[in-house]
Amino acid sequence: MARFPRSAIPRLLYTFFSSKTRRFYPSPTAALLLGNFEVRQFSAGNVARAKDAKEPWWKESMERLRNIGISAHIDSGKTTLTERILYYTGRIHEIHEVRGKDGVGAKMDSMDLEREKGITIQSAATYCTWKDYQINIIDTPGHVDFTIEVERALRVLDGAILVLCSVGGVQSQSITVDRQMRRYEVPRLAFINKLDRMGADPWKVLNQARSKLRHHSAAVQVPIGLEENFQGLIDLVQLKAYYFHGSSGEKVVAEEIPADMDVIVAEKRRELIEMVSEVDDKLAEAFLNDDPISSVDLEGVQPLLDGVLSYLPCPIEVSNYALDQTKNEEKVMLPGTPDGPLVALAFKLEEGRFGQLTYLRVYEGVIRKGDFIVNINTGKKIKVPRLVRMHSDEMEDIQEAHAGQIVAVFGVDCASGDTFTNGSVKYTMTSMSVPEPVMSLAVQPVSKDSGGQFSKALNRFQREDPTFRVGLDAESGQTIISGMGELHLDIYVERIRREYKVDAIVGKPRVNFRETITQHAEFDYLHKKQSGGQGQYGRVCGYVEPLPPGSPIKFEFENMIVGQAVPSNFIPAIEKGFKEAANSGSLIGHPVENIRIVLTDGASHAVDSSELAFKLAAIYAFRQCYSAARPVILEPIMLVELKVPTEFQGTVAGDINKRKGVIVGNDQDGDDSIITANVSETCFLLKGSA
Repeated sequence: MARFPRSAIPRLLYTFFSSKTRRFYPSPTAALLLGNFEVRQFSAGNVARAKDAKEPWWKESMERLRNIGISAHIDSGKTTLTERILYYTGRIHEIHEVRGKDGVGAKMDSMDLEREKGITIQSAATYCTWKDYQINIIDTPGHVDFTIEVERALRVLDGAILVLCSVGGVQSQSITVDRQMRRYEVPRLAFINKLDRMGADPWKVLNQARSKLRHHSAAVQVPIGLEENFQGLIDLVQLKAYYFHGSSGEKVVAEEIPADMDVIVAEKRRELIEMVSEVDDKLAEAFLNDDPISSVDLEGVQPLLDGVLSYLPCPIEVSNYALDQTKNEEKVMLPGTPDGPLVALAFKLEEGRFGQLTYLRVYEGVIRKGDFIVNINTGKKIKVPRLVRMHSDEMEDIQEAHAGQIVAVFGVDCASGDTFTNGSVKYTMTSMSVPEPVMSLAVQPVSKDSGGQFSKALNRFQREDPTFRVGLDAESGQTIISGMGELHLDIYVERIRREYKVDAIVGKPRVNFRETITQHAEFDYLHKKQSGGQGQYGRVCGYVEPLPPGSPIKFEFENMIVGQAVPSNFIPAIEKGFKEAANSGSLIGHPVENIRIVLTDGASHAVDSSELAFKLAAIYAFRQCYSAARPVILEPIMLVELKVPTEFQGTVAGDINKRKGVIVGNDQDGDDSIITANVSETCFLLKGSA
């Protein structure tokens, strides 16, 4: 059979390979493991429609198209793998290392910061050709701080490669990425990397995938040796041993299986057949009857890229849905063919050399240079001035792109998540999940003269990154930037310095404490001043007391004066004076809240009394009685929700308790625990974000 049936039973493929710099690259000849789990359902209806009708002009092109992403925990080898894929497909002609020690760096890490730090900061798009198939690839960051890059890539992809380190195994970000893939129902292959490293143990990784990720999987290939003794791979389907020679491992040599590995090969092949039989009735019958099973029955995948072609869906095999805005957001399935009306989603924005660069995934129809398209979210009609296909930071101008393709356009003013059509339909695509920021910093430019460039940089980064937020603290006057972690914010501060030539002062935000009083206290203050001419005279008497717990108002002023001891036209000035005094308590200078002020008596002068005199009398009266009311400091408390794997529940709960937090809830969501707690903002700012 050509492929396993596209049934409701999901599938997972794994790859083993080496990380050595010269002898054994993660090449397209790498091996795979097979299993299954929850993935996006393939649309049999779409395929059936294409087969029933006369062969349309686009059918072969769509079937030979794959949109994939490469995701993993940090330092698992995603960008290195992409570099090798581009090299073996002829897209690039030299292999360069991630950290750019040769002054060049990996093709997909185009930012100087990425090459200096040796990490991927922004997702990068490229494409290559393998056996007459076009493969669009998005290389994504592995650090949790840049998780939005993974989120928006998976939103528009049809499949993915999950890279796992044979030494580190299934790590924290591996779990996060797998959860994101499940959220968008993205089918994926998994590539187990670095088999030549000290401590490499692919069987440990396989067991972790089963236990931590709940993957129902089995090995498709067996490594010949591990660590420094790694020599090659045995394909359990073809029953051949493969060795990779040449300076970059480009020469594949097939030989017979070494005699000392016959036992483990037989054991692992039987395990593979047992797993595959669960998704194929014909194979299951043969397995139960102990009939011989050929390599054709198993459809083995030798190169990693062959696995992409054979096991990941093409665009017309995936069901994508839009919301019809003319029918109260009724869910509409998109056929995903170039014959329909244009429907495209803007999923990523960048500020390029020629203006805003908008990445689009075309779900239906055709987009052409010079066409007029409509932004459904804003209602604006826009002309497409330039259409390009991306190769990292390089661009190739194209005239048109059809359904299933990932392209970029210049000069289109929009926001991330906007939907474009040709105007004949009013569809919007469902939005991606955007996590809330978890850490904040206070920033300000060193020089006041650079304020314009500083604001320009912050506005740009907000447009590009939905998890980067900028706000102004009304109390402290500080500019606060918020993001997914310390590295996330540090990168943006460094980019402001490099790209906009603005040095910034960075510090922790000022905690917005509050003050309040705990008991009743009386005041009687006379403000009297005479310095020639009209003087100032005003007397106020009354008391202050705390408001009841849970009161919806924070400040209450009540006039209980009987008669005209204080003329009514001065009462507003007295209230204003008390409010102004309550803006800064005497303990630490923060606002005072949950306070009730009652005015019971006073005195005025026919000539010297004025609004200013009574306002000052109120301010000094507040200060007079404040200490007698036994003031205290209030800490801001945050309601924090943390979603963690159940195995780490105890560790996280212990950390919350160390931060003086109070756990108020603990629920289960599948394999994860959701912990809800009240935690002091002070502890989080001092110790870092959870």
